[in-house]
Amino acid sequence: MVSMERLTLEQYREMVSEIIEFKNLYGSLPKYALVDGKKIHKEHYIDMIERVNKFVLEMGRNPRTVDIRS
Repeated sequence: MVSMERLTLEQYREMVSEIIEFKNLYGSLPKYALVDGKKIHKEHYIDMIERVNKFVLEMGRNPRTVDIRS
């Protein structure tokens, strides 16, 4: 099992998909995301998304893993 200090790109993408689905259903972001039974609180997943987007813009590619906390 992957350490929950970071996510694989696949885990990250699945988490983002679930967040978007929740937002589309309920009109707001969830208080936390669940990844392999581990809660990632809203402020942390928002930070993750912002860091990944910045990485993609600067490097022109996706990261292999994503740290949960910056």
